[in-house]
Amino acid sequence: MFIIGITGGTGSGKTTIINKISNFFDQSAVGFLSSDSYYKENNNLNFSDRDKLNYDTPDAIDFDLLNNHIKLLKTGQNINVPQYSFSSHLRLKTSTLFKPKKILIIEGILILSNRTLKNQINYNVFLDCSRDTRLKRRLERDISERGRNHQDVIKLFENRLDKMHSSHVEPMKKECDLILNTENNTKIDLLIDIIKNILSEK
Repeated sequence: MFIIGITGGTGSGKTTIINKISNFFDQSAVGFLSSDSYYKENNNLNFSDRDKLNYDTPDAIDFDLLNNHIKLLKTGQNINVPQYSFSSHLRLKTSTLFKPKKILIIEGILILSNRTLKNQINYNVFLDCSRDTRLKRRLERDISERGRNHQDVIKLFENRLDKMHSSHVEPMKKECDLILNTENNTKIDLLIDIIKNILSEK
């Protein structure tokens, strides 16, 4: 199994790129995992306390489970991917069955911050765009999809996300094999060709 990691700051276009790739390839050959599914279970805390947690630090991700799942996939075993609710900050009781693929694409802001996971990834892609663009996209997503209000998202960006980006995300750019500018219409021809070449190998 060949593993491709796609990372970049919040709002850098990871979901958009994943959707573009998924339209090119058969889902039986190329699979996708998001580290967002692997936020730690904090059901011992009430909602108010969960809502105050920092979800943009490596400590927020259950990397032990994610790494274990990848190891299982490599040995040909199925996994049950957790389903996570951003509105309640809890894992749902249901999960999603995921079967091994020839190519696994993992996306997430913090995937390269974990050394074990980074060592399992064969090819890393960094999505790069300006802070203003990322903030605009984050505002649109959090308001429309996650029920947040405008001012709270602005405060989150200024008080936490900027610092987390500088500490955990931006430094990873120099360790990536491919950097894509996602400011406007991102061309992913090179990435598509890489995937095609891997699929053509026996």
